[in-house]
Amino acid sequence: MAQLDPTMITESPSRLGRKRDHSRDSDILDAALAILAEVGYDGMTIDMVASRAKAGKATLYRRWASKGALVIDAVACMKKIEVDEAQLPDTGTLRGDLIALIKPHSLEEAEKKLQIMAGLISMLASAPELSEAANAAIVEPRVAVNRVLMRRAVDRGEISPTCDIETLSLITPAMAAYRVLILRKTVDRDYLMSLIDGVMLPAVGLAPQ
Repeated sequence: MAQLDPTMITESPSRLGRKRDHSRDSDILDAALAILAEVGYDGMTIDMVASRAKAGKATLYRRWASKGALVIDAVACMKKIEVDEAQLPDTGTLRGDLIALIKPHSLEEAEKKLQIMAGLISMLASAPELSEAANAAIVEPRVAVNRVLMRRAVDRGEISPTCDIETLSLITPAMAAYRVLILRKTVDRDYLMSLIDGVMLPAVGLAPQ
């Protein structure tokens, strides 16, 4: 009976393939967002993203199975919110916590985000099967943050435990999405403040300030 060559045994693990290198992901995602804003989803190609990011097309396809998957990841990173309760603002009031989540951005950035979100809705029209993934990556993280902040408010006795937290946590993400995708208007600090004081606080039984 023939014996196996020991060198074959020691070398075989190296032939299983290299680990994926994610060090270029941020460059690729930034390039995807820029192109999505410039030409829209229908005009965007994997080749264009690879060229802008100075990455091989094969690298992109190893990481993302389709253009749609790449767009979802890119938009999710743009809107990324860490749902880590310990890292969320804790000002002592629900209003203070919600306001602390508002991040300043320039008018140029706001316009780019508007174009990106328009590209996203175009993608969902072309590939409705991606809607669940888009919701999980883009909308649900903000909804989860709202849940945490409202549960804190319940725990400290600020709002009633009978509040429908699941429904109320959807209000600001849903209204912001409607404003961007349907009305084609930017979501700025003034608009978010109007949602907090005019919608969220009254809905949980708190007087607006």
